[in-house]
Amino acid sequence: MNKFGHVLNGVLIGVGLGVLLVPAGGLETATSVLAVTVPVTLGALLPDIDTEFGTHRKTLHNLSVLAGFAVFPMVFGNLQWVWVGVMTHLVLDMFGTTRGIAPFYPVSEWEIGFPTGVTTSSEYATVVTLVVTVAELLVAAFVVLVAPELGAGLDAALAELASPPGLL
Repeated sequence: MNKFGHVLNGVLIGVGLGVLLVPAGGLETATSVLAVTVPVTLGALLPDIDTEFGTHRKTLHNLSVLAGFAVFPMVFGNLQWVWVGVMTHLVLDMFGTTRGIAPFYPVSEWEIGFPTGVTTSSEYATVVTLVVTVAELLVAAFVVLVAPELGAGLDAALAELASPPGLL
């Protein structure tokens, strides 16, 4: 997907998660939205740094990079929401573009994509981005609202943001 699509996806996912986690409204919800949206949006842009080095859609568009960002907060106590942005970037590129991603790179250069995708310059790129984003938000709503035990880790991460520990 193009840069605009990844920013749009990151912002919408961040706002959606922020509201899902603290739906009461007011300052608490606004704080939640801001605390989630900024790192999710940064994470949504991160994989495309590989356009400057390595091989685009391979070097930083794989499951090992996602795993690194998912584990990082457990070790260092910060960057709790960046992994969500990285994950939504990978999902958007896999389902939203014709090329897809190489999920097992560098072990395998095999790329996976779905026929639902369009080229990044397509006039339908924003529509496809919105469809994939809505699907991602539905999954998030399921995890947070219907299966809260799966969302317990998200709640813990939000609580961690309220009082982050030192870096090391």
